[in-house]
Amino acid sequence: MISPHTANGTEELERKIRELGPWFHNLKLRGVSTAPEHFLGDYPAIKWQSFAHAIPEDLTGKTVLDVGCNAGFYSMEMKRRGASRVVGIDSEDLYLTQARFAAEIEGYTDIEFHNMSVYDVARLGEKFDFVIFMGVLYHLRHPLLALDLLYEHVVGDLLLFQSMQRGATEVEEVDADYHFWQQDHFQRAGYPQMYFIEHRYCGDPTNWWVPNAAGAEAMLRSAGFDILEHPEQEVYLCRRGSIADNEPRAVYPARGGSGS
Repeated sequence: MISPHTANGTEELERKIRELGPWFHNLKLRGVSTAPEHFLGDYPAIKWQSFAHAIPEDLTGKTVLDVGCNAGFYSMEMKRRGASRVVGIDSEDLYLTQARFAAEIEGYTDIEFHNMSVYDVARLGEKFDFVIFMGVLYHLRHPLLALDLLYEHVVGDLLLFQSMQRGATEVEEVDADYHFWQQDHFQRAGYPQMYFIEHRYCGDPTNWWVPNAAGAEAMLRSAGFDILEHPEQEVYLCRRGSIADNEPRAVYPARGGSGS
């Protein structure tokens, strides 16, 4: 364990942070920034400040699942709000190593981190009071399937959702059905849309689908989530709603094994 009380301890911490780089989360670990040159600034703290007020201040006794936890910024914020149990999952081993290290430095050694895809959340075998699903949707080739799986298997009550958005920000009401020959609604800016990225966006080959604002909201509703608050352009606080039995679903059974 790195000593917090000596100059050598600070130097050792800085060295370890460099060894674990590159970092996407700019964490402040005992005053040392993990990604001080982040192209988005002090991220994700600057993002968190814009919607933190919408999250329950007191999570005492609540269970939290952080999907795509990266280096654990939101997982640790949930512990700061008193969550009794926090589980973070990510499919990138480097991020999980960073998260475990950061949580140890911050004294949150009871946060559980597992290498797991969002498509495999059924393997967790439980529903959580609060599920965080931020910065993941647009990295998925099958985004609606992911939302369906979250609804079916792990969201017990609240979902915190965020996705990069592009295109129009206005959202218009759409009819429940349209005639085959009616096409003008597809051209309207406020109609739900998803933009497909065939190659790369921002140099990242894992950017696949980016919704406009109407598209993000429509997908959440289609997956069974009621939007409670929209505190920031890309962020939605949702509650698990109900879905009619005859609604089409894209849910598959859990695969064998468990998180590690």
